[in-house]
Amino acid sequence: MLFSITEPTNDEGCRWFADAMRGRLERDGHAFTATPADASLVLNFFHSDHPRPFRRKAQAVFVVGVAAIDRPFADPARQGYPLLVLSLSNLFVVLVGESVRPDVHFHTLEQGHYVECWQGDEAEFIERIYRRIEPLASSRLVIENTFVPDLPPELWEGDEITASIARAGARLDALNLLPAPFPIQEILPPRLFRHVERLYGIGGLSYGNMSARKDATRFWMSASGVNKARLREIGRDILLVVGYDSERNAMLLSVLPHIEPRRVSVDAIEHWMIYTEHPGVGAILHVHAWLDGAPATEVNFPCGTYELGKAVADLVRRAPDPTRAVVGLRNHGLTITGRSLDEIFERVGDRLLRQVPML
Repeated sequence: MLFSITEPTNDEGCRWFADAMRGRLERDGHAFTATPADASLVLNFFHSDHPRPFRRKAQAVFVVGVAAIDRPFADPARQGYPLLVLSLSNLFVVLVGESVRPDVHFHTLEQGHYVECWQGDEAEFIERIYRRIEPLASSRLVIENTFVPDLPPELWEGDEITASIARAGARLDALNLLPAPFPIQEILPPRLFRHVERLYGIGGLSYGNMSARKDATRFWMSASGVNKARLREIGRDILLVVGYDSERNAMLLSVLPHIEPRRVSVDAIEHWMIYTEHPGVGAILHVHAWLDGAPATEVNFPCGTYELGKAVADLVRRAPDPTRAVVGLRNHGLTITGRSLDEIFERVGDRLLRQVPML
């Protein structure tokens, strides 16, 4: 993978962080490029008073924003999350303190806030920091869609399965879940919260998703960026997934010939893995909520990546009953399998916890 680093600020901690992460990434086999536009991972340094977004030229680019703060950092949520939003980062790192070995605070909108502190061992400290960033360096986003306009006419208006997805979307809407493990509407000022609403579709549930099996090789799934409370139009709100093309790293979809389709949810690769391995799974629900005792993935792989899909599929496989599994996505939410979406809601709907624990 190619990575790049924008010019660090004059802060001593930023220069140390840039050198340490470049050296560790290269030791892991990742190649540095001096041209950020060519990279798949960009460490974007900026001054905390002037957050500067890195303008991606491709969707499959991860950005780690980095800034130093020497003033007191007593409220990471209120001080850090505005900078995460303004810098349009996948992961935002705040270096706190005047020491050359500052405390390193990590922020993501969906996976919360966590911190790594110097404990006297240079190599061990760098390794802990790197393990927080490495999932971005090693992950492959599966966000490309290949649309084939061959959806059978008898499915153009949907079927009983798409009707069940629409019902599930309405039930998800009633839960009123936010795509963050903290009350972002209280933490962010109104202007930034409106920006997050546009980016994440808050109020339209674009951050949850659901699917239901059509047959042995196909499944219906909610589209990306649509209001899950109003899933109606086939090919735009609900799509038929027919496979995964590993050479193109793209999901295959059967669509109507006369409309422009939306992309399927970014978690389609994960659902495809589960349906392919477990014929008894009839439906899958993903929510930004929690259930006590749920086994969780060990690494914070980004959503929509092959690696996250595999980690979730591995946990589903180890469940006592893969057709009724509840799997936690570390610091993020749940993937729940069932015989149908109605069955899933009846089984867990009243037990979901709004607060996702930080692990």
